[in-house]
Formats: sequence, structure tokens, C-alpha cells
Amino acid sequence: MEYPMQVRTYLDDTYADQADTTVIAVGERDGRPWAAVEHCLFHPQGGGQPADRGWLDDVEVVPVRDESGLVVTEGPVLAVGQRVRARIDLQLRLTHAALHTAGHLVEAAGRARGWELAGNNHFPGQARVEFADPGHDPRLADPAGREEVTAELRKAVAAAVDENLPVTAETDGRGRRVVCLGALHAAPCGGTHVRALGDLEDLVLPTLKVKKGRIRVSYSAAHGAR
Repeated sequence: MEYPMQVRTYLDDTYADQADTTVIAVGERDGRPWAAVEHCLFHPQGGGQPADRGWLDDVEVVPVRDESGLVVTEGPVLAVGQRVRARIDLQLRLTHAALHTAGHLVEAAGRARGWELAGNNHFPGQARVEFADPGHDPRLADPAGREEVTAELRKAVAAAVDENLPVTAETDGRGRRVVCLGALHAAPCGGTHVRALGDLEDLVLPTLKVKKGRIRVSYSAAHGAR
């Protein structure tokens, strides 16, 4: 169920960490109370991105793992019309945003080589993008060749960060939210992202691996000082 009155603040502003808002619906799910608030700061787990950590007043909440905008409360039952302050752990949010944006950038670098996206994961410590290679680059068959290809990916990714391409979101003709890295790359996405690629730091790509016919490009990244 979706609530027309609800604003998905996490989609509009990655950096918004608190908002005074109103409870617009409550209920029970699997024996636990849930609530929906007018201004929803809480990104749920999905699309390869972990959930935010957050609170309504001093009550910790867990975003429901879908796009309903609901949060499960760990404390007192809230009431419709109640005014509350929504907050998130901004440092954790920025960690997730940096990894998600870096994943799009790695995807862009792979697609520029003719690779096809086969999967991704933007979780801390697990971040990777997987590709299929229709062109069957022979260098991927041996360690030295894989390191050579990885070096080319690193160069492409670093150039985009140095160029500080803007990261924006728009709605396409099918009503989907599309995240754009300048003119370099665009993909449907419901995740949180940094404002520009120059916000990324410590973007590291270990030597890629090939497993079961898939190219696995692991990576790590952080958000720079604000």
C-alpha cells in the first residue's frame, strides 16, 4: 500500500538527515507495529543497497523492505496525526550513497567496454558489479591480462571522478526514476547517491575475477569530507 500524502525525502535529498513530520497511518505487521510518516527519510533495503538506520523521536525504526514507505517501530505505538521528528544516521547514509554511486560508475566503465550488466551488490564489504562479456576478451583468461583490464577500468573510473561529473535524477517517459552520471551513464534506480562524482574518495578496484563465465569487479569507496 502506498500513501499519496507521503514524500519520499530520501529520493529527493540524500543529505537530509532530519525532518519534523506527521504520522499519517499506523497498523500492525507480523505482530509488530508499523507507521507511515508524511516526510519519509528512511531508505529501505533494496536495489542492492542496505536500509538506513533511523528514529522517530527517540524510537528506533526499521524501514520495511519494499517501497511502501512504512517503518516498523521498536517502541511505543504511534498515533495518526502525531507530530514526530524523523532522523537518520547520516554517516551511514553517506557510506551507502558513495558505494551505490561508485557501483553505477563501475557499471558505466564496464558497459563502455561492451560488457553487459549481470548483477550488483552495493553493501559495505561486499560491493561488486558483475558482467557478461559477449566479446570474450582473451585477456580475461590469465592473471596478467585480468590485471591489465582492471587497470583500464581504474583509469576510466578515476577520470570520471576527476571530471566531477554531476549525479542527478530524472523521471523518464515510463515514470521511472533514472539516475544520471553526467552524460556518461543513466540507469533506472531507487537508491541514494552523492551530488557529484568528486564526492567519492578512496575508490579502489582490486583485480577483477572471472567466475562461472561472469566478470566480477569488486570495489570499495567512501564519501569525501563535507
